[in-house]
Amino acid sequence: MRKKKGKSSNETNLLQKRLQGVIDVTRSGKGFLLQERDDIPIIRDGLGGALSGDIVEVALRQGKRETIGHVVRVIERKSSSFVGEIRRGASGMILHPDDPRVYFDFLIEGTQGAPEGHKAIFDVSEWSHPLPRGKIRAVLGPSGEHETEMRAIIAARGFESDFPKAVLDEGERLYEKAWDKKEVATRRDFRNILTFTIDPETAKDFDDAISFKKLGEHAFEVGIHIADVTHFVRPGTALDREAYKRATSVYMVDRTVPMLPPQLSEDLCSLKPDVDRLTFSAVFKVENNKVIDRWFGKSIIRSQKRFTYEEADVALKNPDGPLHEELVELWKFASHLRKERHKEGAIMFGSDEVRPVIDEKGKVIGFRRTEYTESHQLIEELMLLANREVATYVSKHLGKKNRLFVYRIHDVPDAEKLEELGVFLRAIGYQLSLGKKPGAKDINRVLKESKGSAHEKLIRTATIRSMAKAIYTTKNIGHFGLAFENYAHFTSPIRRYPDVMVHRTLETLLSGKQITEKPEVVEEMAIHATAREVSAAEAERASVKLKQVEYFAERIGEEREGTVSGVTEWGIYIEDSETAADGMIRLSSMTDDTYEYDSKKYAAIGQRSRKVIRLGDTVRFRIERADLENRTLDFQIINAE
Repeated sequence: MRKKKGKSSNETNLLQKRLQGVIDVTRSGKGFLLQERDDIPIIRDGLGGALSGDIVEVALRQGKRETIGHVVRVIERKSSSFVGEIRRGASGMILHPDDPRVYFDFLIEGTQGAPEGHKAIFDVSEWSHPLPRGKIRAVLGPSGEHETEMRAIIAARGFESDFPKAVLDEGERLYEKAWDKKEVATRRDFRNILTFTIDPETAKDFDDAISFKKLGEHAFEVGIHIADVTHFVRPGTALDREAYKRATSVYMVDRTVPMLPPQLSEDLCSLKPDVDRLTFSAVFKVENNKVIDRWFGKSIIRSQKRFTYEEADVALKNPDGPLHEELVELWKFASHLRKERHKEGAIMFGSDEVRPVIDEKGKVIGFRRTEYTESHQLIEELMLLANREVATYVSKHLGKKNRLFVYRIHDVPDAEKLEELGVFLRAIGYQLSLGKKPGAKDINRVLKESKGSAHEKLIRTATIRSMAKAIYTTKNIGHFGLAFENYAHFTSPIRRYPDVMVHRTLETLLSGKQITEKPEVVEEMAIHATAREVSAAEAERASVKLKQVEYFAERIGEEREGTVSGVTEWGIYIEDSETAADGMIRLSSMTDDTYEYDSKKYAAIGQRSRKVIRLGDTVRFRIERADLENRTLDFQIINAE
């Protein structure tokens, strides 16, 4: 006779155990309570109205295979504002959220005149079940229109397209007292030294300029001059509060949402040619490609030349091009810096980028591939030099364990993730030998081996995903990816608030004054900047994805070529060769055979034909469906090589 099962004491204890933490909710509706090691899964019925980023209390129970949880209560909401489409529901007018991770609608109070079919920003006033209630804060425009969708993407990540009047007024008043002769007299004057900028063709804000002065046969002085934003943006002002709130500029497919208002980002702070501009400079004397001296301080410059990256590349190769000799000498120095970084174990991730090209109506007319050329590398190495040297200077003066400076750090990869990367690489024919310490040089070897192959982008993406994320913090542990002991962001204060913080700290140290900020406040500001950076990146990716899906929506049935970029138990992901757009082929939709996922081979295998479709394979596919609401693409394989 079978004994009646009862709860063991361990299971009873587990049922009573509760944890608090941040919840993450996926697009499929599954939740996870985030933990240092193994996250705790939460099924959709156990989410209890919690949304991604909320702080929750979770009760645990033992499932058949693992511990699972259900949300007992939401302790703190990450957000009470949402963006979505106004629709008519059974209970009245509702807001259907754009974010697929928000798995319920919102009831709109005071619905008279709420325009059905329009996108809006909604503020929750009561988290009632099953429909939280609230009011429309702003109507963005008709759903599906380019301008509406771009504004919706921006608003959904907590950014604002327009600046408050107080901020614009403050920016306008700066013209009256920008600077005077007395201010210029306190600065090192570079206006008679050759100075130029190299930026993208579409750039409006010029953060950095380079000066060059020949000192001898194998010696020169190079200045990295950065817009002196802190001269204009003072603590306690409306400008500073708004800049901190945004913390970063956002680069959408059709516009930039700047951190600073246009009076500063496009004019007073922008290092445009043929006008005097105030700067904060890092100046280096170089002999035989070695830095032998350095100087940091406030300065004034006058750029004589504005290069695009394409123009600089031409001038580098053409002896008759403008500033050819100067660019060649700087390129030799930059190449030396790059080789030294590589020797020290820096991981060289440089890659091309594909972006949609749109017309004045927001319609995609093509895709542009931006190549990672010598001019990009030249500027990158000089900016890295300035960032590293500033961080080193501050670290020496304050001590490595100081908590008063905002570093840009990158932790060593998690051993488990590196092991997963090694398994993945072996499955597609590459070897990653990992000892006790993370093998940066071995990673570089694989990246070099795969360069130019069908696997190149796939391996680079997988490697990046195995890495920790770079963040802002006062706790300096170095930068693994760059192989720098000290690193900070100094070179882009027009578009990044941490750079503004770095400028202020550096200026205080150079003037011999005492730093008065509290360490916990500086760390809180660093955490905020990291979070805003993540949101900005999400907005940028969402704007690109929308345009990719719109482009494919007009090409249903078209046959194209791509690469298998992912294989899972439910489907195969294909990256289109021209647009870099990802689409999915559901295994259940493949009719030539019954395919099953082989996790060890990262492949889908036909059960009858034994046909193998694996990561990195080149395939011909047909566009089956473009879902504009969910921003997803469905493909179908025609053949695989």
